[in-house]
Amino acid sequence: MKYKSYGILRLILGDQLNSHHSWFKSVTDDVLYVMMEVKTETNYVIHHVQKVVGIFSAMRAFCTKLELDGHHVCYIKINDEDNHQSFEANLNALIQRHQINVFQYQLPDEYRVDQMLNAFASNLKITHDIFDSEHFYTTRNELSLFFQGKRSFQMESFYRRMRKKHQVFMQGEQPFLNRWNFDEENRKKLPKKHVLPDPLLFFNNTSEVYRDLLAASVQTIGTIDCEHFIWPITREQAVQLLTYFIEFKLPYFGTFQDAMTTESWSVYHSHLSFALNLKMLSPREVIQRAIQAFNQQQDHSIPYNQVEGFVRQILGWREYMRGMYWMLMPDFASMNFFQHKKPLPQWFWTGETKMNCLKYAIKQSLQYAYAHHIQRLMLTGNFALLAGVDPNEVDAWYLGIYMDAFEWVEITNTRGMSQYADGGLIATKPYISSGAYIHKMSCYCTSCFYDQKEKVGDHACPFNSLYWLFFHQHEQRLKLNPRLKTMFQLWNKMQPELRSSLIEQARTYLNNVDDL
Repeated sequence: MKYKSYGILRLILGDQLNSHHSWFKSVTDDVLYVMMEVKTETNYVIHHVQKVVGIFSAMRAFCTKLELDGHHVCYIKINDEDNHQSFEANLNALIQRHQINVFQYQLPDEYRVDQMLNAFASNLKITHDIFDSEHFYTTRNELSLFFQGKRSFQMESFYRRMRKKHQVFMQGEQPFLNRWNFDEENRKKLPKKHVLPDPLLFFNNTSEVYRDLLAASVQTIGTIDCEHFIWPITREQAVQLLTYFIEFKLPYFGTFQDAMTTESWSVYHSHLSFALNLKMLSPREVIQRAIQAFNQQQDHSIPYNQVEGFVRQILGWREYMRGMYWMLMPDFASMNFFQHKKPLPQWFWTGETKMNCLKYAIKQSLQYAYAHHIQRLMLTGNFALLAGVDPNEVDAWYLGIYMDAFEWVEITNTRGMSQYADGGLIATKPYISSGAYIHKMSCYCTSCFYDQKEKVGDHACPFNSLYWLFFHQHEQRLKLNPRLKTMFQLWNKMQPELRSSLIEQARTYLNNVDDL
């Protein structure tokens, strides 16, 4: 069989679905694009079934769009007979088959893939070119250059620099309303009988992709309704989701972004991160749409603190996490400041625990492949840190279970912000709490088997004793941290009998962690 010859082969990764990339501005008959579903990407951790189905469905839809626009695309499905199940093997076959002269790819966002493609391209006997993905506000090394020579890497200083550089909510050199950050106003619990908007759900039929995964024996976790797949898989759907968020959720997003409830898995969150991380949306258009809505409103229904909190998550936190990733990898992936080695409790995979907060957060994650940032940070992440779980296990769980989890943004949030495994490079203190914080920000504690007020006893909230055991175990590592000074003072002033009881209670719980 004779195959058509092409001059250029261009690789499009599953998280590079940017229809506005300069590659696609013109149709060239000499260019062949390749997209592929390979087991090296489905199997490096156990992913949520909705995540794999969502990515493959979005890839297939993107391929269809490119072909309708006149581009030549080779799409390799997970079960195709000639699929060698790795990028390198498939690329080598295509280069030989189509007599390719030039191989081109966009900079990957993950270190693992970047190293693989760099090694592959460097060993080719043909020319290769590397392009930017044209998605982020920053380059890979922009943050490291900003922090060069500095001892701390605070997100706030980087966020302010980004606001100035890109003139986002600025009045000359000063921030709008003469204030940079409204975070303190964005930590409220939902009032009783508060009516929440329904999330915008799509009803995509992804049965074909799901059947292909089953036939390929791809191991997954979680559940799926493949005939009513709720996540966006095209740019058009992603834009609809953005529009819906701005109209119905942005007016309360900032105020209640930390709130947790059993009444809604969505609350006021946008769910845009999946579409953003696949590059179906750009961070610029998302921020511009939010600012436009604020500037053009007639009824003052969107207070400034709502928009600033949203902008900070994308222009500040998202870009900051990517910059820290490229500054600290690969060493970052093996950091373990506390030398934690315990396995992840078995109920992290089922949600079958008597702790209401973790039961809801984990079962929600298994059902929707989603939990918002406080559920991740102050419930599952909080418990894993207090329980001394190995950061490698925590990383693998987060990377697998969430729709939006790609290593460049997952590992920095998990190993850095959540687990403090980097010793404070990203977070200024460990993000831990007792049951009091969870009760303050949610309704989970109301009907829980455990009592958030109790510190010891059969029904004492596990977070309470584990919290104080953490301070007891890590005093030498953390006692000089100014943000923890008050807690160490409280711990050291406790009556010896209470301290001993708390330590014994916590160790009993840890010895029986799978039964909690």
